[in-house]
Amino acid sequence: MSGLVLASCSPRRSELLHRLGLSFRTDAPDVDEECSLPAPEAVSLLSRRKASACAVRNPGCTILAADTLVALEDKILGKPADADDAVRMLHLLSGRSHQVYTGVTVISPDGQILTGYDRTDVTFDTISDEEILSYVRSGDPLDKAGAYGLQGRAGMWITHISGSESSVIGLPLYLVRSLLTRSGFPLVREIDLNQTIKG
Repeated sequence: MSGLVLASCSPRRSELLHRLGLSFRTDAPDVDEECSLPAPEAVSLLSRRKASACAVRNPGCTILAADTLVALEDKILGKPADADDAVRMLHLLSGRSHQVYTGVTVISPDGQILTGYDRTDVTFDTISDEEILSYVRSGDPLDKAGAYGLQGRAGMWITHISGSESSVIGLPLYLVRSLLTRSGFPLVREIDLNQTIKG
């Protein structure tokens, strides 16, 4: 077996990776995501943990894994435990700036492991209680770090982004490109083979 495997079941990460014109399949391993390290180290460790578990199940493949955390004044905000927790997180983020960290790991077929992370600063406008409750009732924030998704309704609260927008969604594409290239993955050839020529 060969090719590129995305160690994630996230439709958002799959959509972002499709933007690069790559063919891949998904295989999301079940790993322990508990980690007490600071956010940059945590996302790096967790992405490596996911990639390593996926590599065992997919020998001979290039593995790509990612992990995203939101941090506010060094306090990590992961995925909310429930609706009340989502409300709490959004109240914390309202009217303030926070950081989104995404770690990315690539494992090549010969076992080389490359890891990096991205930091993006995001600023929220002040959000009313009614807006927060309506958003949480939609169910959208319950599976997202920091209880929001940039690509959804929460995008209307963001006043400023400094860094990679795709990283906030869950996969910093510039970092993916860099790590795949360093791993020896034939990025350009893969894209060229999958292009549709219109004429």
